[in-house]
Amino acid sequence: MNFSMMTVSFPIDEETYNEIKALCEESRIGDGVYYQTVLNLPVARDYTALGFFVLVYDDEAEKLVGVASAIDLMGLNTYEWSMLVAPMYRQIGIGGALLNVLRDGLEARGAEGELALAVQGETFGRAYLESRNYSYSFSEATLEAKAEEIRLRENLIMRPFQVMDTESLVAIFSEAFGDLREESLELIQFNSTTEGLQLWVADMDGKVVGTVTSRKEGDSQWVTALAVHPNMEGQGIGTALLNWVKHIAFQGGEKMVMLEVEIENERALSLYKRAGFLKSMQIDYFVYGGR
Repeated sequence: MNFSMMTVSFPIDEETYNEIKALCEESRIGDGVYYQTVLNLPVARDYTALGFFVLVYDDEAEKLVGVASAIDLMGLNTYEWSMLVAPMYRQIGIGGALLNVLRDGLEARGAEGELALAVQGETFGRAYLESRNYSYSFSEATLEAKAEEIRLRENLIMRPFQVMDTESLVAIFSEAFGDLREESLELIQFNSTTEGLQLWVADMDGKVVGTVTSRKEGDSQWVTALAVHPNMEGQGIGTALLNWVKHIAFQGGEKMVMLEVEIENERALSLYKRAGFLKSMQIDYFVYGGR
């Protein structure tokens, strides 16, 4: 076999996008993993996204057989990366070649930090990364629930964020997440102005008591930044916010509602379970210990 390798920066063209998508679909059939999300493919054509792919082709078959993805999600020069090799091409050294070129790409971009992602239970996982001097850091579970039309609570109004809600959300994020004021303002600015994101607030008796941000991605709505004011906990507001996203997903024709949560966050996991969310995948994160 003859292989060739190339690096392409975001945004990628439609042909490359479709090649990576096809590889993800081929691997999903065998592995049962939705690799498009793991590889950040949905944002790879976004001109504002900072990242790159390393691609490996089987020249004789004229087929993409391996890919590594690295993305700077927060613009802080810290990259999250993951890799995928087609099932029929594993165990022949493609993963090691991808990793070497990817690390060269990180170095060329002056990356100040990195997190390696591995799907729990997959061949490319803990043992491989630890052999490359990576150490386990934490894990996140992806949970999903079906979109459905839900009768909303009469005493709770769900509405889009307005500028007048800013101070209320700052207080909620400060209490719920321990964020500094500047961090809360940055989160509000990002979630209320970024294309594809919709920041919602829950209003009870004229007072903002909770918030959630939704993001459409393919045939799913993703939940982020869910928070309830601590003084209003235990009143079903968190469940109502999740049901609201299920509702707007149903209205928009999406099939699923997805979210990510750290597996150590037992309180949040309990809330999501009560709201009908089930675990579909777990991603383990690793930090690099140096050459």
